[in-house]
Amino acid sequence: MPTPPPWSDDAALGAALALGLDRPVGIEAQRLGGSLAAGFGAATVALLHYGSHAQAASGVGPDSAWDFFVIVDDYRAAYRALASGMARRFPARRAAWLNRILPPNVLSVHGEGGLLAKCCVLSVHDLARACSERPADHFVRARLFQQVHLTWARDEAGRAAVTRAVADARWGTYGWGRPFLPARFDARRYARTLLDVSYAAEIRPEGAQHTETLLDAQAATLLPMFETLLAGLTTRGRLLRVGAEYGLSRPPGARERALARAWFGWSKMRATLRWLKYVALYDDWLEYVVRKVERKSGEAVELTERERRWPLIFLWPRALRFIARRPRRSP
Repeated sequence: MPTPPPWSDDAALGAALALGLDRPVGIEAQRLGGSLAAGFGAATVALLHYGSHAQAASGVGPDSAWDFFVIVDDYRAAYRALASGMARRFPARRAAWLNRILPPNVLSVHGEGGLLAKCCVLSVHDLARACSERPADHFVRARLFQQVHLTWARDEAGRAAVTRAVADARWGTYGWGRPFLPARFDARRYARTLLDVSYAAEIRPEGAQHTETLLDAQAATLLPMFETLLAGLTTRGRLLRVGAEYGLSRPPGARERALARAWFGWSKMRATLRWLKYVALYDDWLEYVVRKVERKSGEAVELTERERRWPLIFLWPRALRFIARRPRRSP
């Protein structure tokens, strides 16, 4: 029998940790989600919509992909179903193998109406591990502690499994966020710290102020959720209430902070390794990367013919210069 999650004894906390999952999404997201569920076939368990479209963030352009986690119960069966409906040849066996060794895979799928979905594919088992207190890296929980919507589920068992995983990811924010929290904080400062740490754990094109913009777009979900979480942690003795703010009952030491930074460095390395899978699996990956950098940084990117023809050889100097110019994020 599965072990009850640590938040299961508090109904209000459990409801807060699932906040936003059942919120209705727009008609485009509904239709795209339906076509993805059909495309990945009978192995599809659930779909989670996340990212800029789900958050109704400002500046979302018409060429911006729609972000989904596609949760399946069998990688090979899901990819075989997807490959059977694609006009281009898709390496289903290779995709299943890559998904097992470094989950999730990230790939593009054109859905109904020509909309482009960026799909993070995970099994139910890998989703549970990625949202647990001991994940292999930070990639999945960095996205799922934010505003996400459960747009489709195969059955109640699948809905329950995905809901628990998201709630676990949100409950676990205190564990990995604690070494970076200031002496006093409220729900907004708590959420901002989590976003800052998560963005520092990946190489990303966004500017330093993006996390504040992201927080504003998600405030209606994140602030009440984290206010309830912080109150629950206070009753459990992990936090102290200080007027309208909170404080740590036991501040982290230098060793704990150093270990946390080392772990996030390891996580960043794994996140960067996933770029290699983009080349193997993501349709038109180079154009996707260029468009994203332009949209997030506000800088035009003009590639030379040589860079387009052999990007894995000649694009590295430009990529390294771009990374060097970005503001340093330090968790």
